[in-house]
Amino acid sequence: MRKLFTFLLLFVAALRAQSQATGDLPGTVTDTKGRPVAGATVYLLNTNYSTSADKNGNFNLRHISPGKYTLHISAVGYAAKNIPVNMIGTARPVTFQLNDAGNQLDEVTVSAQKVEEQAQRVPFSISTLSAKQIQDYRLWDLKDLTAIVPNLNSGAPGDGRTVTGIRGIVTTSYDPAVATYIDGVNQYGLDTYIPALLDVDRIEVLRGPQGTLYGRNATGGVINVITKQPSNTVSGFAGIDIGNFNQQRYTLGIKAPLVKDKLYLGVAGIYSGFNGFYTNTFNNTHFDKQHFFLGNYYLKFLATSKLAFTLNVKNYNNRNNGAFTLAGSPQDALEHPFEVNQNATTRMVDNTFQSSLTANYSGSHFNFTSQTSYQENNRYYTTPIDGDFSPYDAVSIINNYGGKWNKVKTTSQEFRFSSPASSASKLKWVAGTYGFYHYAPNKQGIHIGVDTTGLGAPMTNFASINTNTDRNYGVAVYGQATYAFTDQFDITAGLRYDYEHKKESIRGEFQPDGADAIVTRSDTSSTAHYKAFTPKISLAYHVSAHNNLYASYSRGFRAGGITELGSDPSSPPLYSFKPEYSNNYEIGSKNDFLDNRLRVNVTAFYTRVTDAQVPTLVLPDAITITKNAGKLSSKGIEAEINATPVKGLEVDYNFGYTHARYTTLVVGSNGQELNLKGNKQIYTPNITSMLALQYGYNLGGALKTRLIARGEWRYLGDQYFDLANQIEQKHYSKFNARIGVSTKRFGLFFWESNIANKKYIDYAYDFGATHLGNPRTYGVSLNTAF
Repeated sequence: MRKLFTFLLLFVAALRAQSQATGDLPGTVTDTKGRPVAGATVYLLNTNYSTSADKNGNFNLRHISPGKYTLHISAVGYAAKNIPVNMIGTARPVTFQLNDAGNQLDEVTVSAQKVEEQAQRVPFSISTLSAKQIQDYRLWDLKDLTAIVPNLNSGAPGDGRTVTGIRGIVTTSYDPAVATYIDGVNQYGLDTYIPALLDVDRIEVLRGPQGTLYGRNATGGVINVITKQPSNTVSGFAGIDIGNFNQQRYTLGIKAPLVKDKLYLGVAGIYSGFNGFYTNTFNNTHFDKQHFFLGNYYLKFLATSKLAFTLNVKNYNNRNNGAFTLAGSPQDALEHPFEVNQNATTRMVDNTFQSSLTANYSGSHFNFTSQTSYQENNRYYTTPIDGDFSPYDAVSIINNYGGKWNKVKTTSQEFRFSSPASSASKLKWVAGTYGFYHYAPNKQGIHIGVDTTGLGAPMTNFASINTNTDRNYGVAVYGQATYAFTDQFDITAGLRYDYEHKKESIRGEFQPDGADAIVTRSDTSSTAHYKAFTPKISLAYHVSAHNNLYASYSRGFRAGGITELGSDPSSPPLYSFKPEYSNNYEIGSKNDFLDNRLRVNVTAFYTRVTDAQVPTLVLPDAITITKNAGKLSSKGIEAEINATPVKGLEVDYNFGYTHARYTTLVVGSNGQELNLKGNKQIYTPNITSMLALQYGYNLGGALKTRLIARGEWRYLGDQYFDLANQIEQKHYSKFNARIGVSTKRFGLFFWESNIANKKYIDYAYDFGATHLGNPRTYGVSLNTAF
């Protein structure tokens, strides 16, 4: 308490010391013909200074402390621009010109290194998607990032969860290998993860280990999702999407100042539903009929021009009448596409709640951020779910044991300091501390039905119940600094220390139908502790303002844990596995040519994973056992090319090649060890490729109507779904298209995905159960913005 009190006194003293002479930054935003750009967003990076241009394109940022800043200006239909400004008092009004988005690429700003900066100067590979690109790609879910980002692949078993890998770093356990952050909040695991996208400002995908700034479970990379925040300008949007399979999606949102320059409100929501792709031939009904609602709510208070508080709340409520749309084998899935034959039908209830409170202070000597978050997920099946994926009453899974169980809760706190935006020093730095607590009480029963008699089971009509309670907490401290020796050469170095404690308790019970449960394994618990150092170093050489070279080394780690070995009471109940570490070496070049009309970024990487955590699903127990089973080597190249060769034409091409193999891998199989050295990594296409062409033609008129046509070709190379490399999906292509008209306020588009109706395996378990990727879908979208 004394240390906390001392810290607060020092912090208040520092705030008082910040008071000094300030100035204003007035200006006007116009297009290349001198016409005002009304509503343009004007923002000083890494500060709380932001505003919007009025109907005449005029703006004024007031009471700015002296120093050097970067001014970011953006507007719908125009290429975003970053402009250096030097504040030494009240500035003279300046006119800033924006080019049409059809003539120039955006100057992209990212917060990948916990501070806002130009993406092209970040010394590692990062892919970005703006709000416009998210709309152009029709991204409704994070799973749709497959192939759009080089060497990224996502698969799903059809229950709303997503398994994502980057550069061959992937896992099927509940601890992901690619960390996902939404508005700065780490989505701790696959349960609390929100996949749907709503009112997104941008998506940043950081490829390669990001352990120094992001910590645990960022061995493959990080996906940052940043939603749009409210401001002084009243704005809103609405959209309707209708498609085959009775797809319906309705979006609505509004942002407005409640008290000008002080208090702002933002509210947005999605309702989505469809009849499902799968038919259950057991009763000839739609199997995976589902719907969900996602809400995102902001309340932002600007206490002063330097200090802001933001409260953000999200709720995601999903209902699925047929989770785990799995055929018994790849052959069954492909020969009888989008059919299942299951006797146990149920309804999945999945409720997720997230909240965060963020304080941002931007001063003359330092910036400070505090973020407190809370996540909760309750996911269960109202009646037993089919566990054998057949019409037989053999194996079913029960997890509806009341609200006390299967309710995951996670809290986190981060304090972060960084160098001020106004600093002219050659040294830029960021440092902070992070802590979390995770509680997961899970109870699940495996029911053995009457039809197992013919399969040789000694008895039937009983449930084997496993109760597994996980308590986990961790703390970390980190720091990273960049020093510019010259305007052309800088070096970045960072280090993070993580400490994590885990405690797991299990209990086993046997319950005959209609009788009370009998304890077969009394309460047993185990604890484990883990420590990790994750360094990073990179060198950057800025050949010119538009050409950058870099080389980097980074380390990542995925937390260790405690796993249950099985439900057999005669075997040891719990097993502790070690953290998984990865070392990544990368060189790259980022280039803008032809006055920002052509962007070419290329990367080569090599990743070495030690103590690889290999999860295996054990049936009929329906539990996942994780062991440190080997070492993995992954190497490859990536290229991202974006161009506007002629007015109105946009060309995007992304390519990734990954060669990921296990240099050592020994796993258990039927009581014996199986050496799989040399096998390829699962869920890792050797090639990802995406080519998109979009052309906009001005039809003219008072509404400035544009005709827009778009085509996409996505290609995924060969990939495997089991460590033995026996379940394979050969390379395939998917084609998507969109055509329609848009004005400044409205858009009407017809779209089609997977035009050739390609049948392909999207996800498969190592025991053969298989889920196909989505079939051909088509529809119409109508949207408006103001």
